[in-house]
Amino acid sequence: METTTKILKDTKTFNLGFLGLGWIGRNRMERLLENPRVKCTAMVEPNRQNSEEAMALAEGMELLPTAEELIADPAIDGVVIATPSAMHAAQATAALQAGKTVFCQKPLGRNYNEVAQVIKASEEHDKFLAVDLSYRYTEAFAAVHNVVKSGGIGKVYAVNLVFHNAYGPDKDWFYDMEKSGGGCLLDLGIHMLDLALWSLNFPAVTDVQSQLFKNGQKLSPDENSVEDYATAMLRAEDGTVINLQCSWNISAGKEAEIEAVFFGTEGGAAFKNVNGSFYDFTGEKYNGTQTQTLVSPPDNWGGKAGLVWADSVLEGKGYDPISAEEHLQLAEIIDRIYGR
Repeated sequence: METTTKILKDTKTFNLGFLGLGWIGRNRMERLLENPRVKCTAMVEPNRQNSEEAMALAEGMELLPTAEELIADPAIDGVVIATPSAMHAAQATAALQAGKTVFCQKPLGRNYNEVAQVIKASEEHDKFLAVDLSYRYTEAFAAVHNVVKSGGIGKVYAVNLVFHNAYGPDKDWFYDMEKSGGGCLLDLGIHMLDLALWSLNFPAVTDVQSQLFKNGQKLSPDENSVEDYATAMLRAEDGTVINLQCSWNISAGKEAEIEAVFFGTEGGAAFKNVNGSFYDFTGEKYNGTQTQTLVSPPDNWGGKAGLVWADSVLEGKGYDPISAEEHLQLAEIIDRIYGR
């Protein structure tokens, strides 16, 4: 009996429905198809070119008219969400309530309340929920994370985080607060804060100070404007300081500047992009003036988070209280940076 059960489990097809198949959605779908047990069953995508390109990747996918119809389909096991941010929480909640597992682009919600709504649905229906915080899955950051967690640089007392994108988003909805929920902080800063907090075991944050700007003008918390520059200082209960800077369309002298640098009592470690690249990263360890390269390019990390999600679901994983608490804490800190 055990052998039969195992064979059935190991041969089960994981049927996926996709909400949104722009560039990111198609990239994630392409990576998910590397798993032979994944089948891309259906999609909702209003842009004809996007849907045709998706069908070229996964022949036989059905194009459905609404998210509601896709979510209600009993043949679909999991839903991959890559729609504009304002849709994430409602779509993820509906999918979880319908008994589907969910893989969602960040942010999971525009604010803490939206994230809490999704987490509640995941817990109540015991369905695994994953968010595409993709830099966790780079080889470079994995190496840095291991050094920090193992005590390889001693006690970490400061972290510097930077994510400058010299271009900024090319979709209008990013610049509409109702549709996006925020600007560069929610688009870019969320990745860097996640990396720092994850490496530090998500400590309680006792103090948050921040300043947000739009076109060089400081924004007040009550302004309904999307920031293009954000700076924040977080202090953890053990005294560790986390400094963050992120921006869109800044004169960075390169396409992007991305780094997370950890300073410890016995050394340092850094995750950094190479030559302004959005895709190539190094992991480094510092001892005084000496630099040890832990990892260097190439690394096919794009979409790896989705593969990990699929494997976890196929292994029977349901609601995960640890990642759920991490999503809630990250959302709460971002709200505090915005002054909400």
